[in-house]
Amino acid sequence: MQDKIVRSISDFNTQLKLKGFNVFQIECDSNLTRIYSRKDFYKICLTTGKSIIHYADRSFEAEGTVLFFGNPHIPYSWETLSRTYIGYTVLFSEAFLKLSDRSESLQQSPFFKIGGTPILNITEKQREFLNTIFQKMIDEQQTEYAYKDDLIRNYINLIIHEALKLQPSENYDRHKNAASRIASVFLELLERQFPIESTDRPLKLKTAQDYAKSLAVHVNHLNRAVKETTGKSTTAHIAERIVTEAKALLQHTDLTIAEIAYALGFEYPTYFNNYFKRLTGTVPTALRAQIA
Repeated sequence: MQDKIVRSISDFNTQLKLKGFNVFQIECDSNLTRIYSRKDFYKICLTTGKSIIHYADRSFEAEGTVLFFGNPHIPYSWETLSRTYIGYTVLFSEAFLKLSDRSESLQQSPFFKIGGTPILNITEKQREFLNTIFQKMIDEQQTEYAYKDDLIRNYINLIIHEALKLQPSENYDRHKNAASRIASVFLELLERQFPIESTDRPLKLKTAQDYAKSLAVHVNHLNRAVKETTGKSTTAHIAERIVTEAKALLQHTDLTIAEIAYALGFEYPTYFNNYFKRLTGTVPTALRAQIA
């Protein structure tokens, strides 16, 4: 029986990677559709019920209907508190949705980017409209229509645009000059280093010099562009993101402090402890004790 489940999960993941998307009703969801390579797929959920959603180092209490946007590069977990929990989920890769290299990265979206708004409260009228869109995707997924991928892609974009209407337009920054484009690429590359899912694959890019080399630009040029565009240094962005990931690992995993330190690129746990305390004012063990 266990072998059959493992094969089913493997088949699901294979099909998901081949298609680039999957959409399903949550109440009809089986265990195997909850297990997929989160590092490859974005997620949009329309859910009705009561839950606590942990996203990076923040937690959101959700009651009623919410629209949730999950970034595969940001760790998140979901605690369902309701006895009944209904809704829809669509999984999709960035390659599936982004056909052109000129298309803006999903990681610059106010919903998917770190520090953005991953959860929106939805009214009953909005829920009814979004339910229709999700159901159309589910129905279309079963057809042999030659252009169903294009149609589903349009439905996903429609959901995103409907959500953007609920957000202040100034939250959606478009990068127009050379400096901001470099900063945008740096921030995207920074996000792509996360989440840390295994100590076997520790963080590779840890300094401004590492990122500059990877982006084939001089480190001074990168630093100027990032500072000019964001108001913060390259090093500050890296440090904040490492600390955010460290908090998420401390809160949502059973990894030891030493394992977390190694996964985040620190040679010794003491280096990690000192780094974490300098940036947060507390040590990793104290933070973990607060949530135990």
